[in-house]
Amino acid sequence: MSITLPALPFDGGALAPHISEQTLGFHHGKHHQTYVTNLVKLIEGTELEGQSLEAIVKASAGDAAKAGVFNNAAQVWNHTFYFNCMKANGGGAPTGPLAERIAKDFGSVDAFREQFKQAGLTQFGSGWAWLVEEGGVLKVTKTANADTPLAHGQRPLLTVDVWEHAYYLDFQNRRADYLDAFLAHLVNWDFVAAQLG
Repeated sequence: MSITLPALPFDGGALAPHISEQTLGFHHGKHHQTYVTNLVKLIEGTELEGQSLEAIVKASAGDAAKAGVFNNAAQVWNHTFYFNCMKANGGGAPTGPLAERIAKDFGSVDAFREQFKQAGLTQFGSGWAWLVEEGGVLKVTKTANADTPLAHGQRPLLTVDVWEHAYYLDFQNRRADYLDAFLAHLVNWDFVAAQLG
C-alpha cells in the first residue's frame, strides 16, 4: 500500500468563511503533503514500506528509534481524519444514536461541546482535541504534537487541529473563535457517527 496525499473531501473554498481556501491550500497542499513526502522517504526500503498508514502508526508508537516515522505517519493520519471531520454547512448538534451516546456519557450535548472546546483551548502549544471511545465510553481527550489516540488503544471519533497553522491565517491568535466556528459550522456529524459504528 503506497502512502499518498488523500484529496480533500470537499472543494477548497467549501468551508469559507470559517476556514479559507488559502488556509486549506497551505494546510493540505503544503503542510499535509510534507508529512506524506517525509514518511515515504523514511519507510522506503524498511519493513514498514507497503504497510497501511494505521499499521505504521501503531508499529512506530513508543519506539524512540522510529520517532521520525511516528511523527510523520501520525500527522498524515491525524490530518486526514481532521479534514474528514468537516464539511460545508456542518456543525450544530449531532442526532440519532450518536447524540444519545454523547448525552449519556457527558450529561448533555452542550456539556460535551464545552469539554471539547476546553480541551482545544487548554492544549498548550501544538496538538489536537479529540472525541474518542475507550472501554465502551465516550470521552474527550487531547494530544500534543503528533500524538494520536491510535497509539493509546482509543477509537477516534472526532478531532480538531489546534496547531496554529490550522487557523492562524483566518483567526490569528483567537483559538477560541476557531473552536466555536468548528463546532457551530464545520463538524461532519455523519462522519463522526460512522466512526462509532
